[in-house]
Amino acid sequence: MAAAADRPPAEAAKPLLGLLNGIAQATYYGNAEITEELLRDQLYPETAPQEFRALLAKTTGVVKSIASADMDLNQLEAFLTAQTKKPGGITTEQAAVIAKFWKSHRVKIRDSLINQSKWENSLKNISWRVDLKSQSRHADQLNNPVAIVEMELGKKHGQESEFLTLEFDEIKLNQMMRKLSEIEDSITSLTQSN
Repeated sequence: MAAAADRPPAEAAKPLLGLLNGIAQATYYGNAEITEELLRDQLYPETAPQEFRALLAKTTGVVKSIASADMDLNQLEAFLTAQTKKPGGITTEQAAVIAKFWKSHRVKIRDSLINQSKWENSLKNISWRVDLKSQSRHADQLNNPVAIVEMELGKKHGQESEFLTLEFDEIKLNQMMRKLSEIEDSITSLTQSN
């Protein structure tokens, strides 16, 4: 790290910015080609492996703390200031580089974390129509209105969507609406208690 201290401030910031980008690539953007060895060889070749490992762990910890809290600029400034005052923390120059990195990567990292935390499918779209039943096994069901609901379920990573089509008569639709209302009430009670 002595070599990094000998560089002018802008030059000294480049390896750290590269390290932060590498951490983002490996941790949040799914780039398996980014390894500890690659980062050390490309960014800190004169740094001993143990010393680089410590820098990588510290920097990764800082990025994960910032990302998991989805810090806005005020929170980020307070957090980085605290990190500079902590024994074994970061320097003010490192804090400035981290702030610059976070400003440009916040949205992408947040989106990546959201996508990583989603279940397999998510509802992308819903459409519906009401039809009159023209065929049925039972004559008393003819000409009864039915709701046809089509849901588009999207998968992660841009895979093709799946479509689910459901048919509801009035009784089933009322049951579904009651269940959805219960879900809405539960979500409302949880969000209002926070």
